[in-house]
Amino acid sequence: MEHLIWNIDPIFIDFGVLKIRWYGVMFASAFVFSYSMMQWMYNKEGKNVEDLDRMLWYLAIGIVVGARLGHTLFYDPAFYLSHPLKILAIWEGGLASHGGTLGIFIAMYLYKRGTQDSYLWLLDRLAFPCAMSGALIRIGNFFNSEILGTVTDQPWGIVFSRIDDLPRHPVQLYEAFCYAAIFFALLAVYKKTYDKPIKGLIFGLDIALIFLVRFLLEFFKTEQAMYSSNLPFTTGQLLSIPFIVAGIACVYWSLKNYRANPAV
Repeated sequence: MEHLIWNIDPIFIDFGVLKIRWYGVMFASAFVFSYSMMQWMYNKEGKNVEDLDRMLWYLAIGIVVGARLGHTLFYDPAFYLSHPLKILAIWEGGLASHGGTLGIFIAMYLYKRGTQDSYLWLLDRLAFPCAMSGALIRIGNFFNSEILGTVTDQPWGIVFSRIDDLPRHPVQLYEAFCYAAIFFALLAVYKKTYDKPIKGLIFGLDIALIFLVRFLLEFFKTEQAMYSSNLPFTTGQLLSIPFIVAGIACVYWSLKNYRANPAV
């Protein structure tokens, strides 16, 4: 059986001293997309679009710092605690979505203190653009031939020839497709509920669905952590469980509160 051979150079443009990678392009595209979606929502709801410039800085710092610390502490703590300066070497790769998500929570809390908007209102508006951002970033991982799937004999298996000659599940594309589907589903929810006081619904649905997908697709990924936990679940799955539970709890609380106070 012949499989697709993936051998794309991860470098998009090479200027010699400066190299722009596909991953960087997709990461930047994720920020641009999220910013554009937030502009659309702010205009739709009569909010001050100029506030988004300040929000973008909070998000950029929160995501990058959170994702980097998440990778170093969740996936290879022994190495990074022994070589703390390597934590700053972000150009060598290593960003964790769980840490990036926590970074968003903290960044939005700090940003919220300078606005009149509620914390959950902000998280609801940011939630589903982040789903599509996750899809774009996973495509960047695909170009980088990283976050590899397990070996498969299915006809859609892909050989990442920069890594080895084995056909693997293109789990990066599975994840990107699922995140894109979540984006469109939550966009539909937003259009139906944006003018109703149902705070936390979209945010709860987003993190529950995103990390449920992450939990399930971990079964088709190679282990990313540099240590063994001797548990039946991967590090990525264990980290996803609290987010799933928190998301379900937020949805339940949101709907219960709305039913009790539909006009608030």
